[in-house]
Amino acid sequence: MVVVFVGLMLGNALAALDTTMVATATPTIVGDLHGLRDLSWITTAYLLGGMAMMPIYGKLGDLYGRKRIFMAAMFFFLTGSALCGAAGSMTELIIFRGLQGIGAGGLVSLPMAMLGDLVPARELPRWIGYSGFVFAFSSIAGPLVGGVFTEHASWRWAFLVNLPLGAISVSIVLRRLVLPARRSLHRIDWAGAALSVGAVTCIVLLTSWGGSREPWGSALIVALALGAVVFVVALVTRERRAPEPILPPRVFRLSVARVTLLMNVSAGLIFFAALYFVSAFLQFVNGVSPGDSGLYLIPIMFGSVVGTVIVGRLVQRSGRYRLYPIVGAVIATGGVLLLLRLGPDTEAWEALLAGGVLGFGMGLAMQVLILAIQNAVELRDIGVATSMSMFCRQFGGAVGLALLGSIFNDRLAVWLDRLVPKRFGLTVSDLRGRPETLRGLPAEVKRDVALAFSHALHSVFLACVPIAVIGVVLALMLRDTPLRTHSSTDPGDDLAIAFEGVALE
Repeated sequence: MVVVFVGLMLGNALAALDTTMVATATPTIVGDLHGLRDLSWITTAYLLGGMAMMPIYGKLGDLYGRKRIFMAAMFFFLTGSALCGAAGSMTELIIFRGLQGIGAGGLVSLPMAMLGDLVPARELPRWIGYSGFVFAFSSIAGPLVGGVFTEHASWRWAFLVNLPLGAISVSIVLRRLVLPARRSLHRIDWAGAALSVGAVTCIVLLTSWGGSREPWGSALIVALALGAVVFVVALVTRERRAPEPILPPRVFRLSVARVTLLMNVSAGLIFFAALYFVSAFLQFVNGVSPGDSGLYLIPIMFGSVVGTVIVGRLVQRSGRYRLYPIVGAVIATGGVLLLLRLGPDTEAWEALLAGGVLGFGMGLAMQVLILAIQNAVELRDIGVATSMSMFCRQFGGAVGLALLGSIFNDRLAVWLDRLVPKRFGLTVSDLRGRPETLRGLPAEVKRDVALAFSHALHSVFLACVPIAVIGVVLALMLRDTPLRTHSSTDPGDDLAIAFEGVALE
């Protein structure tokens, strides 16, 4: 089991690594390929491909077996990685990043679903705790590895490094993860799949471009908003009638599923907001270098890992999980409130303490949410349920960062206008993503800019408070159901014939 776990989590780690690793290399990529205008698409294309495909991977895995779908996802990811490493223009890189993201959607969601196949729910918390460590390590290592490649080799290695690591994952999964020859006839809901991709595309572009690339009232943003509504309504209508829906309505009829999915949106928003905006605070207010800011985020990730490991052991011993998301949501809310105390005179350790508290609370809650929904749904729906959980977490992070980023930019513009003398002519675009700009300013102006950033970030953290409180309310609504003591691969399981079960050699 350990070897198989390593193979699955290696694929999962690659998808997480590639988000943060490429972010570090982005300035160099833009310079080499002369694509400053399309800089945001390096991330958006990857994010869009992954999020659009997550629900589809979940359903395909339920229908045709997760091992073969995992291999298909790895093929897309590694092919996209190789092509990104060879890209000769920004247009090519963006297209290949989209292909890479299509594969990443499966690498993020399918390994967690396969754990649900392999391990009974009563034993699953321990393995979910280990997976939390993998996520934390990948998130921390990504910026460091990306920086090393960019500085000492080439930014292309941020993509090419995936090839040998992916080959190891493929080798382990092919040799050690064996699928019994079980198959039943199914019809793919291609219309539902197309509608879900359309809905995700409109929502991601709407939140990514609104208030930054395009004004909120522009014709393009309005069209994206209308498109999102039309696609969502059409998707709901379609899924109620489809014989094999991509998103089975029976899953959403379960209160545990509804609550955990909404909590994942809230958790993703809070967690990714903390990572991004605490880093911004350290760089622009405390003067920490961009390279060192990644190291300063270790307390957030370490707190998350500690919380995940602790809750995994406790749930495994007690067989109950409801208490821990409640406690975790309350602690995370306390972490957000501590972030509100940050100011221009705040020491870096205070920001790290607040982030560590928030991370610990998130660790107590986030991984348990996957366990809860996997335990609540029918065995044939584990893939869909897991994919939707991961999708909601990513969705919360992506949409939340976009909306909070708009708040941040708006408030920063206001405070720069109020605090910085007009003769310096500083704007948000002058400072966004370039803390080194501060070093060339006079000391008194530098302090004014830091104060403007502090006030703007305070508004962001203040906007996170109601989201955190909603998370507490949702946690209180979560029901505790007995954990399964058998897995979908147990002999004689009459539901195993509905899809390819997973077994170990």
